[in-house]
Amino acid sequence: SNQQVLNEAYDYEKPSSFSRGLRLELGNFVILLISGTASIDEHGATVHTGDLRGQCRRTFSNITGLLESEGASWRDIVRTTCYLRDIERDYEAFNEERTTFYAEQGVDPLPASTGIQAILCRPDLLIEIEAIAMFKKPG
Repeated sequence: SNQQVLNEAYDYEKPSSFSRGLRLELGNFVILLISGTASIDEHGATVHTGDLRGQCRRTFSNITGLLESEGASWRDIVRTTCYLRDIERDYEAFNEERTTFYAEQGVDPLPASTGIQAILCRPDLLIEIEAIAMFKKPG
């Protein structure tokens, strides 16, 4: 939980029943299951409406905050599922943003990923990403 980045779903104006993410500890490893994350601000409002690239950057930023709150980074991501409202129109721009972001984060190897066209939970969202991170427990 990182209240500075995203509020929990039960705090939304219309409460919902899911966690922003779960931390699983298995022996010396930690697995983070990050729920679908989008271009939502700390008050639960959509930001960058109509701007795919802006929504991508905010989504990456929100996931970064969740990762950092658990001692992880994008280099620990092993899998993403990327949901685009209009994959034919937006995939090229999304992939450019993702490629630039991953290079800035030093992500290597790249995570396994699936891109899916989907109707998202809000009509103003153009992208949503869920992620799985895995890393060794510190110490």
